[in-house]
Amino acid sequence: MPEEGMKLIASSGGVNIYCPEEGRYSFFNSPYPMHRSCAGIDVYPGGTFGDAAPSPVHGKVIKVRMVKCPQGKGFKSSDRDYVILLQSLENAERWIKILHVEPFVKVGDNVEPGAELGNLIRSGFFDFWTDAHIHVEGRKPSDPIRARGGFKIERLIEVDISETNPKDLSGMVIESKPEYSLVALDEKLEHGVGVDLNGQAGILDAGIPHYGWIGVHTNSSHPVGRAVRLCGKEIGIITHTYSDMCVAKGCDPVFTLKGKPIRLSLYLYATSAPLVKIIPPQPGSLNLERSERVTVSIS
Repeated sequence: MPEEGMKLIASSGGVNIYCPEEGRYSFFNSPYPMHRSCAGIDVYPGGTFGDAAPSPVHGKVIKVRMVKCPQGKGFKSSDRDYVILLQSLENAERWIKILHVEPFVKVGDNVEPGAELGNLIRSGFFDFWTDAHIHVEGRKPSDPIRARGGFKIERLIEVDISETNPKDLSGMVIESKPEYSLVALDEKLEHGVGVDLNGQAGILDAGIPHYGWIGVHTNSSHPVGRAVRLCGKEIGIITHTYSDMCVAKGCDPVFTLKGKPIRLSLYLYATSAPLVKIIPPQPGSLNLERSERVTVSIS
């Protein structure tokens, strides 16, 4: 049974994936191909690098592999990452690939959702604004490690999209550090920041505009070619659909704050209030104060 405080958020081939209730998660907010194809999910449990990583799945540890990774660009990072492979205890024909955790579990151990896998590491594969998280994929036992080839992942949380499309991106800074700031928007949000899809609603799951593509969650499928609008501004055009999720090609929106260009990082939240991550051009180049009121402009 999952430990208390874990929320069921997704599944793949009978493998259930969990997130801490106070955490957040993302299917699409990443530059890597498994996310663009809806075959990878990142679970952000909260806390920071070095904290214990809760297992997102039921599984038996089959293999652990250490891999070298590049040096962090502008930040101190680990020179190694880890691949943890678990056989699902819910579907023996599925293995689960986990990244970005330095394990203290051993081959043969069984883990339940919420049980400690190891420590969250700051991988050289990250950007300077990337928070500690656990990357999860569902894999064939015969093909568990390579960068492509995972199974599609289905979102299980029914997102409330009735009142999530903000009129503007105004709010209060609740956390600020050189790498990024977090803003709570004035308008009440459920699960994430909403967008308009030609009269229908969706929720953003994306790094904009830096990844060039945008993930959107909905409660129904949407046709290719439909525009994605944030606060009335077109930010992308839908190019692929996956059941109640879709991917849009970005149309190079420009976001500014205090006259400086910024980037946005947006996620889905399991139960807590959604926040907007404001990314400066370089660490320390946008000085915001906690409790300061700000408005992001879109053009």
